[in-house]
Amino acid sequence: MSDTILKCTTRHVRIFTAIVENNDLILDNGHLTLDIDPDNEFLWTDKSIKKVQDCFSKLVDSQADNELSDYNLRKIGSLLEDFIRKLLKEGELSYNPNSRVMNYSMGLPRTKELL
Repeated sequence: MSDTILKCTTRHVRIFTAIVENNDLILDNGHLTLDIDPDNEFLWTDKSIKKVQDCFSKLVDSQADNELSDYNLRKIGSLLEDFIRKLLKEGELSYNPNSRVMNYSMGLPRTKELL
């Protein structure tokens, strides 16, 4: 077991081998903490957050027989990014107009077609 925190940091997902205690990360190699959209780029519903959490759980379960490594965490993080992009394209997420940066990192927002 490593005595350092393994982590994956993508644009919209952060995964740590740690628990959060009083806003501090405490090393725990037996626990993964998921931080979704730390910059609040999207508007989330309880349903969309649950979908990402469920996807995360399935991805972690699929890696259960593999050694926990930076590579495996990055793979899970990348697949979660793809899943979030899918939710955005399907209209289950939308960009947060009050986000500090509007860079449309997952593609341009959906707009209704005019007749």
